[in-house]
Amino acid sequence: MKYLPCALFLLIMADMIAQDTQKDSITRLDEVVLTQDAIPKKATGITISSKIAGQTFERFNPVDIPSAINQISGVYILSGAINTNRITVRGMGARTPYGTNKLRMYFNGIPVTNGTGSSTIEAFDFENLGAVEVIKGPKASAFGANLGGAILLDTKASVQNRTQLINSFTIGSYNMLKDNLTFSHSEDGLDMSLSYNHLETDGYRQNSQFQRDGLLLNTKLRTGQKSSLALLINYIDYTAHIPSSINLTDFEEDPTRAPSNWFESQGYEANKYILTGLSHSYQFSEQLQNTTSVFYTYLDHYEPRPFDILDEFTNGYGFRSHFTGNWGKADISFGGEFYRDEYHWGTFENLYQENNGNGSLQGSQLSDNSEFRRQFNLFGTFTYPITERLSGQVGLNWNKTHYDFRDLFGDGSDNASAKRDFDAILLPNAGLSYQIKNGSIYANVSRGFSNPSLEETLTPGGVINPDIAQETGTNYELGTDWMLLQKKLSVNLAAYRMDVKNLLVAQRVGEDQYIGRNAGKTRHQGVEVDLLYRGKLSPAITFSPYLSYTLNDHSFVDFVDGDNDYSGNPLTGVPKNRLSSGIDFRHSNGLRLNLTHQFVDEIPMTDSNSITSDAFNVFHAKLGFRTSLSSNISLGMNAGINNIFDINYAQSVLINAVGFGGAQPRYYYPGNGRNYFGGLQLNYVF
Repeated sequence: MKYLPCALFLLIMADMIAQDTQKDSITRLDEVVLTQDAIPKKATGITISSKIAGQTFERFNPVDIPSAINQISGVYILSGAINTNRITVRGMGARTPYGTNKLRMYFNGIPVTNGTGSSTIEAFDFENLGAVEVIKGPKASAFGANLGGAILLDTKASVQNRTQLINSFTIGSYNMLKDNLTFSHSEDGLDMSLSYNHLETDGYRQNSQFQRDGLLLNTKLRTGQKSSLALLINYIDYTAHIPSSINLTDFEEDPTRAPSNWFESQGYEANKYILTGLSHSYQFSEQLQNTTSVFYTYLDHYEPRPFDILDEFTNGYGFRSHFTGNWGKADISFGGEFYRDEYHWGTFENLYQENNGNGSLQGSQLSDNSEFRRQFNLFGTFTYPITERLSGQVGLNWNKTHYDFRDLFGDGSDNASAKRDFDAILLPNAGLSYQIKNGSIYANVSRGFSNPSLEETLTPGGVINPDIAQETGTNYELGTDWMLLQKKLSVNLAAYRMDVKNLLVAQRVGEDQYIGRNAGKTRHQGVEVDLLYRGKLSPAITFSPYLSYTLNDHSFVDFVDGDNDYSGNPLTGVPKNRLSSGIDFRHSNGLRLNLTHQFVDEIPMTDSNSITSDAFNVFHAKLGFRTSLSSNISLGMNAGINNIFDINYAQSVLINAVGFGGAQPRYYYPGNGRNYFGGLQLNYVF
């Protein structure tokens, strides 16, 4: 914190110095920020969503997308490493062992959630994003009606009629180096951007080296007065070593450690991921327009773990067609989405103990499998202005899911091939919105679902489990938003309750073996508060304090596990209270200071609630400056400190961890210690 008074002093001194010669350049820089923040809302009709954009992103290290998204109330990313993120929305997904499920994710309108419902936010470079929009709960009829909702990622918008080259370069602790080079061009009928990004770091912990290269091409071409064509290509190639979770002793004594078996095997994952999408938009009339996308995804994944080596690849493809328009006074939206993927994987012995300290060594094959997975969604919404102030909306989503698992390794009775064809499920929602002075009040009732993965439908012996079912839930939500104090204060409040039946839980039966089962009923209820104030300390200095608070009151209503009755216990993996707050200072000459804080309450880590993580507060700070060097060249500089007070905290936890061979269970993923970063951005306008 000793640097913060210096930063505030710089802001005050800057206010005392005339900057008339820079006024034109500052207008130019602000235009870029405003264009990025102006990416339109994608949620349909009066559906409520939360969105963050450029001003939120710039508060953080460009590697740290979890901290940015954690500014949204009700949404929490538990991040064990750059490549190990678990996104939870209102408690949904908190019990997933690794990764993100129970929600749908879209990138520029193209679905990027795979056939079993898994999404990976680390497949996208933070610096390429212009906005992140979150629809919380199952009210997102047009985006899957999953219990956790939907996350909509959008790339930065092009600045109209401008050609520019932007290079952002960042270095930091743990030998971190990141570079993002973007060329963008916009003229009548054509918008195009091409970005290359590189990231490398040794990481805070043992065996946590990470290296990533990526390429993003995003183009849009107007092909006629009523039509346009867009092409999207996103390619990522990264290798991430895996430090894994650690036990309590290591967490308290030396959180930089990796477990001995992961350290000795030098466990890692190597991924090559590509997304390609072609979208066509057509304006049939003033009352009806359509966007149709076809897409293809490919993932090549290789992961040596201490217990085996996983080698897999996935081909996915599909289409999405979305019509929007109006019918008299009503707004209408309808369409369909189809996704199919083919997942092929095998496991092999890991002979790292016989490899003379050189890490993992592939041995004999242990399994060979294929899965064919498909989902089909139909959706529609109808929004009608009942009176001048009151609007109503009804929506419907229809889902059909099919899994086909093929065991290519076992013969006869040892062959575990199986199919699972889920019944079609209908998911309605209804909402009202009433305009009041300086704001609105809204209410929503919606039904959602989550599919089990195909692995969860099988027993440990590979036999189909006919009793496992989709989890379903009904969400009730009431909220309001206001603009107060002459529109300087933004206030958003929401209260909800979601009753979930047939909750899917993963029961650990081995170091990397889980079986799925339905755990009875849970109740998710809570309150979310978002406050933002925009004020002025002087004609040149603005300040914006903000706060996002989440109250999670989630519990098992009916959960009996063998002889243990956990009914009434708080839901595992969810902090009861969470707070994100901070303050932004900006000077008209381009100087800015961002102070951010996050509080996370203790998290129950076992279903019995016998073990919890410690609550923590973590603080970050970032100082930046933007100026023009000439009419064509502008320069940005920034420096920041993460975890200012160097606290030891769990940035993620593993639920219901089990110790094997007499070892302590490994619950904890430590957050980084105090670390520093600094960067330069050079912008050349042709």
